Amino acid sequence: MKRGRLPLTALRSFEAAGRQLSFSRAAEELFVSQAAISRQIRELEQFLRQPLFHRHHRRVELTEAGQRLLDQLVRSFDDIDRLLSDLVAAPAQSVVRVSVEPSLASVWLLPRLNRFSQLRPDIDVSLEVDPRPIEFRSDQPELALRFSARATSWPRSEAEWLASTVDSPVLSPALLASGPALDKPLDLARYTLLHEENRQGWARWFEAAGVAADAIPARGPMLADVSLSKQAALLGHGVALGDLLQIGEEIASGALIKPFDIDVASGAYWLVARSLKDLPEPAKAFADWVRSEFAESRRALDG
Repeated sequence: MKRGRLPLTALRSFEAAGRQLSFSRAAEELFVSQAAISRQIRELEQFLRQPLFHRHHRRVELTEAGQRLLDQLVRSFDDIDRLLSDLVAAPAQSVVRVSVEPSLASVWLLPRLNRFSQLRPDIDVSLEVDPRPIEFRSDQPELALRFSARATSWPRSEAEWLASTVDSPVLSPALLASGPALDKPLDLARYTLLHEENRQGWARWFEAAGVAADAIPARGPMLADVSLSKQAALLGHGVALGDLLQIGEEIASGALIKPFDIDVASGAYWLVARSLKDLPEPAKAFADWVRSEFAESRRALDG
């Protein structure tokens, strides 16, 4: 096909809709109307003489031909995007942009970030605190740190395991001194339990500890994430089910006490990028530093 006949506008509309699996989100991304996206895709389907989407009530899915075309377009547009970015003059100071989930940013990364600055003063770190999925396009960060409760494949990206997460009850020494003795796991039922997002975490821990489900108190404040849960535990507001990787320093210093040697696996942390082997030098340096910091955290936890 002659390049002058390539329906570039329609291909761009299709790529956005196929990637998002949504005509409305594609319209938002491209700053056009949903009707314009629908029209462009219909014209592209007529041009190709075959459908690219299966259209269902309130959702769409790609046909086999649509998936083949989308895979090629995503690769091609990303290649063009990277080349154009490379052609833009680099800033005097190197910058790495990193997307981090809120709790990991405040509890684990931020207290360590000065170490990277001391190691690489020539690289500035731009943190974007956001738990949503990221596609690593030119206007987005090059790296992401993410938590997942199970092995996860992020679309069109690579993920590298950094550390498994394990949860265990923790509380302040003052609360333990003023409260009932903790001789067995069921004794925790006499304390205020701090919950993160839902009550499933404590249910899993009590199950691992051999406590019957009907003995578990269905009460206690609900907190948004581990950072709030840790702060509430430090203030003596209750017992948190802490991610040991993120509260290891508080346990080592005695600011928090871990009363039982019963830990429950809850997921893992991952380093995510479009291509981990093709990172620009500032992002590669930060990725290597993150790997070493997580390795140190794992050793401290195991020790």
